[in-house]
Formats: sequence, structure tokens, C-alpha cells
Amino acid sequence: MPIANFSQLRRFSEQCGAEIPRWISRRMQAYGEDVDSGRAFGTEVVARLCQRLIEGGAPGLHFYTLNLAKPTTSVLKLLQL
Repeated sequence: MPIANFSQLRRFSEQCGAEIPRWISRRMQAYGEDVDSGRAFGTEVVARLCQRLIEGGAPGLHFYTLNLAKPTTSVLKLLQL
């Protein structure tokens, strides 16, 4: 799931029992009100994770877009897909 909004990600994670890695939480919180920088960081993190999955032999990727196509499109562009 691309990171478009950190507070939404936190809520979603809490509801499904997933834990956001501390280093991601700290970086996202450091951006504060700078939404554009937070989104750019989130896109980069997710693209790197996806690249590792692909390199590790994952047969494909599935994205939960939550009706937000732009963050997913940004990740796909970084992956050159």
C-alpha cells in the first residue's frame, strides 16, 4: 500500500494489527505538515520494497490503492513499470 497520508496509514495499521516500522514512523513524523515531502518519501520507500520483492522472485505485486491511483502510479514510475 503506497504511503499517501501517514495518519491514514497509522489508522489502517492499527485496525488490522500491523506495525509500521519505527524508522518509517520517525521519518514521516519529521515531515510534519510538509505533505509533499512525506509523500515523496513514502513513494520512495514503497518502490524500494517492491524492487526487493521483484529481485527476490515475487511473481507479481498487488497494490491496495484505497481509491488513490496517483501514489501507486508514482511507485510504478519509479519501478519503471
